[in-house]
Amino acid sequence: MNMDYEALHRQRAKELVGKMTLAEKLAQMRYEAPAIERLGIPAYNWWNECLHGVARSGCATVFPQAIGMAASFDPALLETVAGAISEEARAKYNAYREFGDTQIYQGLTMWSPNINIFRDPRWGRGHETYGEDPYLTGHMGAAFVKGLQGYDEQYRKVDATLKHYAVHSGPESERHEFDARVDEKDLYETYLWAFRYCIEHAHPSAVMGAYNRINGEAACASPTYLKKILYQEFGFEGYVVSDCGAICDINEHHKLTQTPAESAALAVNNGCQLNCGDAYKWLKTAVAMGLLDEETVTAAVEKLFTARFRLGMFDEDCPYNRISLDVVECEEHKQLNRKMARESIVLLKNDGILPLKKGCKIAVIGPNADDKSVLLANYNGTPSEYCTILRGIQEYNGGNVRYAYGCHVAGKIIGAWDEHPEREAVIAARNADVVVLCMGLQPCLEGEEGEVNNGSYSGDKKDLELPLPQQILYKEIMKLNKPVVFVNVSGSCVNLWEQDQQCNAVLQCFYPGAEGGRALAEILFGAYSPSGRLPVTFYRSADDLPDFRDYSMENRTYKFFKGPVVYPFGHGLTYADIQERWIDEKTAEVINRGGMDTDYTILRFEYIPHKNLCGFQRVHIRTGETIRVEF
Repeated sequence: MNMDYEALHRQRAKELVGKMTLAEKLAQMRYEAPAIERLGIPAYNWWNECLHGVARSGCATVFPQAIGMAASFDPALLETVAGAISEEARAKYNAYREFGDTQIYQGLTMWSPNINIFRDPRWGRGHETYGEDPYLTGHMGAAFVKGLQGYDEQYRKVDATLKHYAVHSGPESERHEFDARVDEKDLYETYLWAFRYCIEHAHPSAVMGAYNRINGEAACASPTYLKKILYQEFGFEGYVVSDCGAICDINEHHKLTQTPAESAALAVNNGCQLNCGDAYKWLKTAVAMGLLDEETVTAAVEKLFTARFRLGMFDEDCPYNRISLDVVECEEHKQLNRKMARESIVLLKNDGILPLKKGCKIAVIGPNADDKSVLLANYNGTPSEYCTILRGIQEYNGGNVRYAYGCHVAGKIIGAWDEHPEREAVIAARNADVVVLCMGLQPCLEGEEGEVNNGSYSGDKKDLELPLPQQILYKEIMKLNKPVVFVNVSGSCVNLWEQDQQCNAVLQCFYPGAEGGRALAEILFGAYSPSGRLPVTFYRSADDLPDFRDYSMENRTYKFFKGPVVYPFGHGLTYADIQERWIDEKTAEVINRGGMDTDYTILRFEYIPHKNLCGFQRVHIRTGETIRVEF
């Protein structure tokens, strides 16, 4: 952003805040900021979400979940997607502001992206991230931030917020009191690398502090991790918002302070300007007790209003004010959505059965085949049109499709008077040329604490296995000796060892968005060659991993894991016969020896001494073509 404009925003904020009373300033540090009518300031709710589309605010284009977009290894496309998301966010804000204020999920301050490292496949929120690798996460995160915030010299289209700072990836059930213990090497190499990269290359407006402690210090009130590292070492110039309720955790669960007033003062003094929750209602008490001075309050509020001026909230001539609701779910965004969905699908195994021949008799079986929730994941909007996997295959293959859901997604006990769906699935399979088995997980089985109904695991997974009803159905279908294409739909690693050994083809379809069914059908029938790569390791068993609560990177992710895996990080096949030949450490040749034209991503690793991703480039390569790639 042009520094002259930035200085102007800061000066305007300084002048406006200078007219406020102490009580008015303190009230503006809460996410439900009230109006100050005498100064012409409308009420503003800072909480909004756009992890993979404008969320929780009615109709919007719902793109694939973040982990799926990471599988594209395509930062340029992700930046375009983020630009589409911010267009829809602006359009909605422009309509909402006509009411005179904005409510929750109606503003311009987006609490996305989630750039935590998916260090352990049991973490329920891992599908919100860009995977297990800091380099990939940093580059995808920076692209998302740039696309969201826009390219105007004077204004930002929306504010992007990096979350959750830092060293945060479960257990969900303990997040309010958990102390993540980590050494300096893992801290900087793994947990902070993507934050630093995004700050230095994309200049996000905000950072959200996590619930947990880091080596004994509350993440939202840490002199080490906020003041010293974030602001001083990383040069972050934006504002920090707490995760919701995290400030109250400091005294209630972490037991680092005695009262909420002490917690609030500790957070503000160490650089957390905005509170999601109600802890900052105690700031007036903190000032009265001498725990917090007005000068620090003023500086915090000036940061917040600099952001609001930078978003053009008080300027009628802001160019983004002209974005209309016509952009929401427009045809251009739908096509972009389908392209990203195609790039997010990973072909894990293919013995030659794929692509399928159009017109063959297909049995589409499994609880994820016609389920809308697996398209949408979490922190999602509502598509007015959507296409499940079943519908996509039906559209593409005409009437030659039999469907049976076969079993419940997880452990519902079938009673004597309940429907028994397994036999219908067997009948469908018997009468088909090929079976497409759509199994895996659903957002109701993996996600955030309080959001997922899976008992004491609070959204995390106890293991990596398919749920028992699906295991039973899978065995019954495999007894028929029919050709089987296994489509695993999940936001995380599932043990696919049996499927890799027994099925003719295996695909990983991360929660693929509203166009997911059409995108998968285009891949299955060969309209496009698959091109995604795994952004996480697919392990065989959680028993091979360290304790979930252990934040050391020892024996975790492709960098440090010592055991055998089912599918490694970066694995992904195409329909083309691709030869990759390295000429030297920084130059590769990619040769398409036949099959079909395809996209292909070249991954460059170095050893320091462990394996480490240090570059990737996505290219389109035609049959018979050779492309030289320089890193």
